[in-house]
Amino acid sequence: MKRAVLALYRVRIPLYYLAAVILIGNAVLGRFMSAGGVREVWLAAVFAALALAGLCLMLVFLAPRLLPDSPVRVVEPPVRGRWLGMNSPASKVPSHGVRAYGQAYAIDIVADPVAEPRPGFGGAMMRLPSAYPAFGEPVFAMVDGEVVRASGWRRDHRARSNGWGIVYMMIEGMIREIGGPGFVIGNHVTIRSGDGAYATVAHLQQGSLTVKVGDRVTAGTVIGGCGNSGNTSEPHVHAQLMDRASLWTAQGLPMSFSGITLDNHPEAVDALPANEQHMTATGERHEALPR
Repeated sequence: MKRAVLALYRVRIPLYYLAAVILIGNAVLGRFMSAGGVREVWLAAVFAALALAGLCLMLVFLAPRLLPDSPVRVVEPPVRGRWLGMNSPASKVPSHGVRAYGQAYAIDIVADPVAEPRPGFGGAMMRLPSAYPAFGEPVFAMVDGEVVRASGWRRDHRARSNGWGIVYMMIEGMIREIGGPGFVIGNHVTIRSGDGAYATVAHLQQGSLTVKVGDRVTAGTVIGGCGNSGNTSEPHVHAQLMDRASLWTAQGLPMSFSGITLDNHPEAVDALPANEQHMTATGERHEALPR
């Protein structure tokens, strides 16, 4: 029973989309289905789609309790310098409020160098991404392994930099969801590590990818630049570990960045910054990082 529940939970996102397609299709075509037999088929399809959506909602609330515990994997930080943690699993899990697309333990980090602070929230509704110090910063592979996904064609849009901009982003985000996870996370690279985990960095800059599917890379290799593609409010790096390559069915895995320093913590540690906590990454592996 447990195995069946977890198997259904893994495919809940495709099931959601299937239910949505059935309901939308029936809403569009329903008025043409007035004949008795056809009408009965139409109603059966509607009830089936509603039942499917209800099942998915029930799985969202019940299945996470059945998920097995996973060890925390120590990975290379995907950035260098001083960055600020946002939507961090060090503060709450799931970090982004949902477990969909393998995001349960994902983290967002934004560049916030002392010499060039990022623009504050407010003022213009939208700003050019180049106004932010994160934009164009190199992004590094978090693990040794093979590139299994590399997408870099999506454009970098303007930052959503005040309240109205965030409202616009939320509406835009619902539209992006229709296109699937690729339109949500934007340009991204996924690397399969030797232990079977999949490391993804997302919201990369259009045209910045330096790797392609099939390439083998080592942790710390530059694989692209920080951008503002996908569902984002400002240029930042979204990083996560997953148990599968497909964002449609992956479950998130916990991770820590190797050898970072945190606010008021001068010694290097394996950790993630909490929300609104700065980290500094040098890329120098230390003794705690497993070989």
